[in-house]
Amino acid sequence: MAVNGKEIEVKFYIPNLQAIESKLKTLGAWLDQPRIYEINLRFDTRNGDLCRQYRVLRLRQDTRTRLTYKGPGIIEDGARAREELELTVSDFDTAKALLEALGYEVVVMYEKYRTTYTFEGLIITLDEMPYGNFIEIEGPNGNSIRDTAHLLDLDWEERINESYLVLFERIRTAMGLTFRDLSFDNFRGVSVSPLLFRILAKGSVP
Repeated sequence: MAVNGKEIEVKFYIPNLQAIESKLKTLGAWLDQPRIYEINLRFDTRNGDLCRQYRVLRLRQDTRTRLTYKGPGIIEDGARAREELELTVSDFDTAKALLEALGYEVVVMYEKYRTTYTFEGLIITLDEMPYGNFIEIEGPNGNSIRDTAHLLDLDWEERINESYLVLFERIRTAMGLTFRDLSFDNFRGVSVSPLLFRILAKGSVP
């Protein structure tokens, strides 16, 4: 949910999504989108110009197809804030071909299952990633996100201000993984310790 072209969010590692979902329902959160599979393609130039500039060009498909640009992130009131521009496109394959015709390449594919709730103007997603489960809280400012995290009995000091792909890169380095794509197939049989997520949370940077 980008407000005036700005995305503000944090993540928490959540081993038990059912428990946190029960808390959301108790608080009166609205189920906006039931559990759905999504596939994401991250694009960059051959020289990795976007990555070096901390910018993101992404094509996502779930119930619709969206093209997204994100700028470099900064920390505001404890949450990660960054410019986000997004539009819906009519065809995933054509959008991919268009970006490739402009000289961009797919540098990583990543998958997730996502369930989306709304609560008092915030978007709360329950994300099943190939390496673990997370809750993402996105809102108009860091203070409202922190207040909602407290209502859900989440430890604010355990928040993660990194993207799922940055987490993937750090997990891949820590565990010596060699595959490129963040897919459920690649992580089949691979177990990521919860302790690693706590370490990553403490070391989160913009």
